Amino acid sequence: MEQKGMEQNPDDVSESAARAARDVRVVFSRLRRRLREVAGSEGLTPSQVSALTLISKGGAATASALASAEGVRPQSMAATLAVLEQQGLIMRTPDPSDGRRQLVALTDAGRERVEGDQQARREWLARALQDRYTEEERQTVLAALALMERLTQP
Repeated sequence: MEQKGMEQNPDDVSESAARAARDVRVVFSRLRRRLREVAGSEGLTPSQVSALTLISKGGAATASALASAEGVRPQSMAATLAVLEQQGLIMRTPDPSDGRRQLVALTDAGRERVEGDQQARREWLARALQDRYTEEERQTVLAALALMERLTQP
């Protein structure tokens, strides 16, 4: 049964749902790229930034655990970590539960880098929302985000 204005495609998804899905993906991808640019992680690749962020959020971990979490081969993670270590952003220490393994953790410089990047992103986004939107538009964004939150629920 079709409702007026809600044409169904073969997958039984309305045109508006399909368009919203596409537009959400595009806008969030662009916003994610813009936030990466703003953070300014000069000299770091997206993989290196991602590894730093993962270590920052999860704490010390083995290289193999990081590779698994990032969905990359252990050799790729090893190369990423080697660059981060050369730049003094991470350090390796023996795993207290298994001396054959090493744990990777952020150095003070790595922590400062991650925190600085996060602060830059927060400040840019708040300023952009302040400068580019009216109060009414910001309230609309907040309402839309509350609706989007439902997508994160199981």
